[in-house]
Amino acid sequence: MSDRTTQTDGAATGPEDRSRPRAALPALCLTQITGWGIVYYAFPVLNPQITAATGWPTGATTAAFSLALIVSALAGISVGRIIDQRGPRTVMTSGSAAGAAGLVVLAAAPNLPVFFAGWALAGFAMAATFYQPAFAALTRWWAPDHVKALTVVTLAGGLASTVFAPITAALADHLSWRGAYLALAAILATVTIPAHAFALNAPWPPAPPHRGNAEATPDAVARSRPFLLLTAALALSAFTVFGAVVALVPLILERGFTTTQAAWALGLGGAGQTLGRTLYSTLAHRTGATARTVMLIALGGATTAALAVVPGPYGLLVAASVAAGIVRGNLTLLQATAITDRWGTTHYGRLSGLLAAPATAAGALAPFAGASLAQPLGGYPQLFLLLAAVSALACLLAAGTTPARPATPCRSGARRDRATGRRSGCLGCRPWRRRRDGRRRRTGSR
Repeated sequence: MSDRTTQTDGAATGPEDRSRPRAALPALCLTQITGWGIVYYAFPVLNPQITAATGWPTGATTAAFSLALIVSALAGISVGRIIDQRGPRTVMTSGSAAGAAGLVVLAAAPNLPVFFAGWALAGFAMAATFYQPAFAALTRWWAPDHVKALTVVTLAGGLASTVFAPITAALADHLSWRGAYLALAAILATVTIPAHAFALNAPWPPAPPHRGNAEATPDAVARSRPFLLLTAALALSAFTVFGAVVALVPLILERGFTTTQAAWALGLGGAGQTLGRTLYSTLAHRTGATARTVMLIALGGATTAALAVVPGPYGLLVAASVAAGIVRGNLTLLQATAITDRWGTTHYGRLSGLLAAPATAAGALAPFAGASLAQPLGGYPQLFLLLAAVSALACLLAAGTTPARPATPCRSGARRDRATGRRSGCLGCRPWRRRRDGRRRRTGSR
């Protein structure tokens, strides 16, 4: 278990590296399907029955769910730091247990405060078991081939609603919403706790060295202009994406189509999301990090604007929904690789948690903001135009997310600037040249 190949900036260096646990990738695929399907996607299915049975306002129950997303955003920062230092096994196993416990609290909740408490606990489970910790694990174990592993996991995660929405509906029909949540809690515990505990038990590779100089510490990166601009751009993009997804059905209904047609358009958009994730690896090989970020955010705004201005026919609206889904699928992987592409894998978990927190919070607030703004703006087409404008602002911010090129050590001990190729910081900032007799002499600066 202790055999490891030589590590570079990407930790493990090849597909035969024994530090890669073979069971981790299939286990994470299974737990992402189960976790997302039960903790996240079961709620939209059960919420109508919850409000009907309890008399609690829909706005209150939805606010409790949004609380979970906010807790997830905040807890994800600490979760990423812990994974960087200790690996994913303990965090993700504890998160699975917390998720099952949270669902039990929801099932037994006699009032709204307890219901909110259950969702707060579920929010920690989201932070500890959803994409961000899985991405951190795969990035350290699979680098430099981590994009392929990330793609596989997100493809699996994309099936969560397909698998668990009908299961949840069937359980609710036979057991009530409380019984459904208890059954789902049992499934979650049975599947994810042992999977995380036993499949993620490989040695955690040591953090690879920084590619640049000492200025590339995590605190310095988090305070840098490119990181702050990237955080803001992805948060605004997430606001657009989540707002458009939630508002798509009302938009299509406002166009005069039926609820069934609107549901099919939304579902086919999800299929487009899965297709988009299969295309990301090729895109990543052919584009730079900043250009790819700008392009995908711009496409997100363009597809949102297309949904705003296209009144029909229905087939054209479905095509626009599928195109928007393709972009969403790529944006998920864009965020997963944004840190590695710019600052390496050394502090991936911590920096990724900081990067994801505002985006997660924006995604939690987007449905409420969209519903509140639609009527004052004059309808959902106008809301989609506003969301497209937000995406355009995100695109402008994304253009400034290229980090400054750090200096790298040269053979003499000086540091060579990657941009200019000149050496500095050693020998009086003056390079050495060789005499014809082989000895070196100091020369003036070039």
